[in-house]
Amino acid sequence: MQDDPELGPLDPSRRAFLWNTTAAAIVIGVSRPSTDVSLVESVSAAEVESAPNIEGAVPITLHINGKERKLRIDPRTTLLDCIRETVSLTGTKKGCDHGQCGACTVHVNGVRVNSCLSLALMHDGEEITTIEGLGTPESLHPMQAAFVAFDGYQCGYCTSGQIMSGVALLKEPCGPDDAAVKELMSGNICRCGAYANIVAAIQKVRKTI
Repeated sequence: MQDDPELGPLDPSRRAFLWNTTAAAIVIGVSRPSTDVSLVESVSAAEVESAPNIEGAVPITLHINGKERKLRIDPRTTLLDCIRETVSLTGTKKGCDHGQCGACTVHVNGVRVNSCLSLALMHDGEEITTIEGLGTPESLHPMQAAFVAFDGYQCGYCTSGQIMSGVALLKEPCGPDDAAVKELMSGNICRCGAYANIVAAIQKVRKTI
């Protein structure tokens, strides 16, 4: 490596550092694809093999969207992680994981809950409804259709939780005006700020049921 004419002669320690850094970058750049693929494959295989044999796992039965699910889970697993990771229903989103944003809202026995704050084991035998259980692309739930019609979403990350709370609100005591809806929806945060459209969508459904 030649001395930099602008910076002057490179001292031995600096020369060694630059050489080692450059060499390391070249090695990583050349070998990265094959190394990463094999690493991912080995980790995935290990996870799949160990999943049924989790130490201390307990049996649990959840009725999710009308389907019985017999599972073995770590008793510390939250309902959110069970739904997303074990049952692979990823429409329910993990936002704050502290019960503050509402993105993980699901219905348990018809009542909305923040699934990140609840252990799956607590709901053994209970009826769970996620966004996937409300409707289909061919037959949307009225609340889903209203969110589309009124542009009640932007990035979409909070949308499933907003819709689940909106559907639950239909069965809850709520005044007729927008302020009452905003109050009951205050646990669901939209970081894009689509609140006016969300309220309009909910109010449309309330007037048609």
